[in-house]
Amino acid sequence: MSAGTQVHANLTDEQVRQISEELDEPDWLTETRLEALEALEELDMPDVIRTPGRDWTNLHELDFESLVDPLNAAENKDQVGPDEVDVLSWADAVQEHEDLLKEHFGTIVDPQENYLTALSTALFSTGTVIYVPEGVDAEDVTIRTEQNSRSLFNYTLVVTEKSSSVTILERQSTGEEQDEQYYSGIVEVAAGENSYVQYGSLQNLSEEAYNFTLKRGVTDTYATIDWIEGNIGTQLTKTEVSTLLEGDSSETQIVGAFYGHNDQHFDLDVKVWHRAEHTTADLVTRGVTDDVARSVYEGVQDVGRDAWDTSSYQRENTLMLSDESEADASPKLIINNHDTEASHSATVGQIDQEDLFYMTSRGVDPRAARNMLVEGFFVPVLEEVDVDELRDDLVELIGARLRERE
Repeated sequence: MSAGTQVHANLTDEQVRQISEELDEPDWLTETRLEALEALEELDMPDVIRTPGRDWTNLHELDFESLVDPLNAAENKDQVGPDEVDVLSWADAVQEHEDLLKEHFGTIVDPQENYLTALSTALFSTGTVIYVPEGVDAEDVTIRTEQNSRSLFNYTLVVTEKSSSVTILERQSTGEEQDEQYYSGIVEVAAGENSYVQYGSLQNLSEEAYNFTLKRGVTDTYATIDWIEGNIGTQLTKTEVSTLLEGDSSETQIVGAFYGHNDQHFDLDVKVWHRAEHTTADLVTRGVTDDVARSVYEGVQDVGRDAWDTSSYQRENTLMLSDESEADASPKLIINNHDTEASHSATVGQIDQEDLFYMTSRGVDPRAARNMLVEGFFVPVLEEVDVDELRDDLVELIGARLRERE
């Protein structure tokens, strides 16, 4: 554990056992939680994005001791899906699918990967398990989580069997606001052979909240995992979205959109690991910073030695609407197989003054012209969002924030 990491003096084995008992969990899950709690003393915070001369995010400054209240979690949760798919609360999944949980829980995201994953593993009290049987095509699976407590730890597991598909829309929002709140979400997706998963997420928590999320998926042969990640709320978001392409001819697309204003801070980490032959990845992110907001993005395309015939593409663009806002991007290629077609690009800039002048010279109000240019900036990302409801919500939230600026 490095200097500055704060171990919780107020967390005990008894609290963890109480959470586990209330969920009626088997002994092996209780032990996994207790091991994660014990590991906190040795674990460091997640890696943060660094650029020359600067660490953009300092997680060590957060007072987790006061933010985390493990036995007083409160939420409104709505989790629904079609009849042929199991969309279960964590408590129900423990009773109905223990074997499934034992096979997959903690296999994609290591519970002791870092301090915050261990904290979440020890303390999560809510979650959703989505199981799609072989050959089933499922749409309109929705998970809505409204946080009503100082802290909330959430876990989601998605398992798809051979030749199945599922489209999931997840939302996080704030109900009863506290002075400060902490939300933690871990998502594991196991995509079976020739299956398809589209996982859309829209985070619109209170701007008094801190948010740590880690979404990671693993593909079998011919499987596809597509992620859509929208970040609008919180004062600090540290998030990772990643896919391990482990099966031959598997694919992933990761689409991201964010809009920061006031003093919001977004630390966005996007990764793909190519570990099999004929795999394809496409990473697309666009975001806006305004006022004194800050964003930092790191995208990594890692091509392994056995990943023959790889195609991997990445592009990230950030638009700064004020001189005081900050943004940086660090795209990376790690290629260990010459049979690879890959590219990456990143841009950070302001509204094109020639475009603005063109529109105002033809009678468009300057504010309206600026808003139209910002909305147009997001179009290449929005066009990649196949979930109509998520795309419409993003458009509405972006429009509302632009109108707020006026």
